[in-house]
Amino acid sequence: MQAAQHTVLVSKQDCKRIDMDYSHCRLLLACSVLALCLCSRGARGDGLTSDFYAYTCPRVNVVVQQHVFSAMRAERRMGASLLRLHFHDCFVNGCDGSILLDGDDGEKFARPNKNSVRGYEVIDAIKVDLEKMCPGVVSCADVVALAAAYGVLFSGGPYYRVLLGRRDGLVANQEGAEKGLPSPFENISSIVQKFSDVGLDTTDVVVLSGAHTIGRARCALFSNRLTSTTSSGDPTLDATMAANLQSLCTGGDGNQTTALDVSSADAFDKKYYQNLLTKRGLLSSDQGLFSSDEDVVASTTRALVQKYSVDGEQFFSDFRASMVKMGSISPLTGNDGEIRCKCRVAN
Repeated sequence: MQAAQHTVLVSKQDCKRIDMDYSHCRLLLACSVLALCLCSRGARGDGLTSDFYAYTCPRVNVVVQQHVFSAMRAERRMGASLLRLHFHDCFVNGCDGSILLDGDDGEKFARPNKNSVRGYEVIDAIKVDLEKMCPGVVSCADVVALAAAYGVLFSGGPYYRVLLGRRDGLVANQEGAEKGLPSPFENISSIVQKFSDVGLDTTDVVVLSGAHTIGRARCALFSNRLTSTTSSGDPTLDATMAANLQSLCTGGDGNQTTALDVSSADAFDKKYYQNLLTKRGLLSSDQGLFSSDEDVVASTTRALVQKYSVDGEQFFSDFRASMVKMGSISPLTGNDGEIRCKCRVAN
């Protein structure tokens, strides 16, 4: 191991810029350095390995880490955006970087992604540096996976070992994005089915929904829960919270945003689940995990919400497992796909 080359020095000023306690910030960076060292142990799964670039591009983690930290120093929300980018990539064609491809028929312009998914510029910047360092080696799909992991870590969440070795897809699938991505307007049974379609289970639904402990959402995604001329509002939404959201969204174009987690908007923690117990989940798909009246599925998700609301360590442990599982959805490996020179276009 070459631990020394992975050390990243972080100052108190850096931590203040990212609005993070200095000791916590240094701890996170220490964990990331340890994580880099642990990668040499070579965890494996579904043709992917954590040490895939150990010899061909050994500083890939350092490059990604530095870019993500810098991006989050400028905008704390970027951690959540990079995590969501990875999620939306994996659910369509598998984790193949197809969401990054430009073009009117691309996934990024599908309704669930347009004016919503962000972070493309961060991925571009990482890729530019990696191409200078080890050209034609690191895939864009792996860059997205690593960036998401550091977005979680630098938000105070758990480190999980990212398996690598994905190759990039050649085409985007806009129709797949339109139909396959879970929607905040769907009932829990439908969302569970979409997770099942890509090899994930009900526990993964609840655990990965916990990613909404960070990030923001537009009014267009939750205004269906508010009072209107045709609706008296969602009874599973706390009245005070509903009034505040009504004030935010009234008269706007639907693009105003608010925190997904009203208790700790930028901290990756268990408060997302605690919010659901008191009807303070922002999206109906979030609150439905606890308040849905769907029989078997809802009873399972409700029990998991209750468990994670009191046991943050269990949430972190299960989140690690679900992220590795999601990151292994139908990867292109071996001679399939390609290694893009630029993430926005196929070679």
